[in-house]
Amino acid sequence: MKLLLHVCCASCGTIAIEKLSSDFELTLFWYNPNIYPIAEYEERLVDFQKLSEIYKLKSIKEKYENKHWFKLTKGLEKEPEGGERCSLCFRMRLEKTVELAKKNGFDYWGTTLTTGPQKDARVINSIGAQLAEKYDLQFYSANFKKEDGFKKSVILSKKYNFCRQNYCGCIFSQKG
Repeated sequence: MKLLLHVCCASCGTIAIEKLSSDFELTLFWYNPNIYPIAEYEERLVDFQKLSEIYKLKSIKEKYENKHWFKLTKGLEKEPEGGERCSLCFRMRLEKTVELAKKNGFDYWGTTLTTGPQKDARVINSIGAQLAEKYDLQFYSANFKKEDGFKKSVILSKKYNFCRQNYCGCIFSQKG
């Protein structure tokens, strides 16, 4: 079974890969137009590429659509972290993932977004379920932070020397 896995950052990707690789043929997908500034985006992209090399997995990188992200979230700049802006950002990235998965014959698709302690897995999995129905393609629903998943991702990140962020990625989470 082939699964396209959206990776928000290498750190979160580690535990998801560890849990999924025995059951699926994984391809990693990088689409994170929310990340700001560009230097941060590039640093996380380098770690994503390193992640795919370490685990010997195929990877796909989508272009950096930061202007599109700002347009999508316009008017939501003052939203609290975890609010409507975040839900729109999750949906944007997940919809791009399912579109690519459907187009390329994947059996499943999923995301590493549920690894971070500040991310609400119920919201992410709900969006995933809605998009799975819309595109008629099975979403792998998970909460990768469970069973010490986040803690294990921190350990693996140190092992592989991945950068650890102190904010989700967008300019608004950076200030929050």
